[in-house]
Amino acid sequence: MDTMTLWHISGWGFAALAAAAVLVGFSKTAVSGANTVSLAIFAAVLPARASTGALLPILIAGDVLAVLTYRRHAHWPTLWRLFPAVAVGVVAGTLFLQWADDGIVRTSIGAILLFMAGVTLWRRRAADAAEEPDEVATRTGRVKARSYGVLGGFTTMVANAGGPVMSMYLLSAGFRKLGFLGTSAFFFLIVNVSKVPFSVGLGLIDDHSLLLDLALVAFVVPGAFLGKWAVNRINQRLFEQLVIAATIVGGVQLLVH
Repeated sequence: MDTMTLWHISGWGFAALAAAAVLVGFSKTAVSGANTVSLAIFAAVLPARASTGALLPILIAGDVLAVLTYRRHAHWPTLWRLFPAVAVGVVAGTLFLQWADDGIVRTSIGAILLFMAGVTLWRRRAADAAEEPDEVATRTGRVKARSYGVLGGFTTMVANAGGPVMSMYLLSAGFRKLGFLGTSAFFFLIVNVSKVPFSVGLGLIDDHSLLLDLALVAFVVPGAFLGKWAVNRINQRLFEQLVIAATIVGGVQLLVH
């Protein structure tokens, strides 16, 4: 595996990774989807495939902090509806990683993220978002949950980029701010932990990457506290705009690099 260790990273490179870890904490407790910027930073400093394995434990640390913060606001019927489709997506993503090179991975994920952002913007123009996430119980809601679930599982497996896809789903389903954050917190904690054996099997996580994670994980904590402080000062409309903007930025970054 072509993995950089902590000792092969320049001071500027480590500073960039530390900033990305802070952003992971912020995104998990404030603006979900913003960690696509962290994904891009990790891929710029480390070899692209290796970066996905190095970032995963950092994301899990952020997920734990998010669950501790928003555990009372999760919508479990939505989670149970999503998990089977996500499992299909994770398996498909694992198979995809066995043959796809870095360029194909980046282009595929970037295109999916921009498509999801476009669909959400179109839906928001067509009708106001519902106040409660009750549409997941309809036939259309079930089809949409399966579609987004497969895409979310696929993108989170191949590039840790499932956040924007699931953000688009939760926004389109009418989740308000705290319900959005609580549901996504449990979703990604469970999904990211389930990805660990696949990542180890693919050689994306090893002793060297875990050493780097050990040096970076502490930076997630201040980011999470900053996010918790900020989310109480962001109104619902601005929150949704920031989530969509972060998705678009992440998609464009993946396409142009």
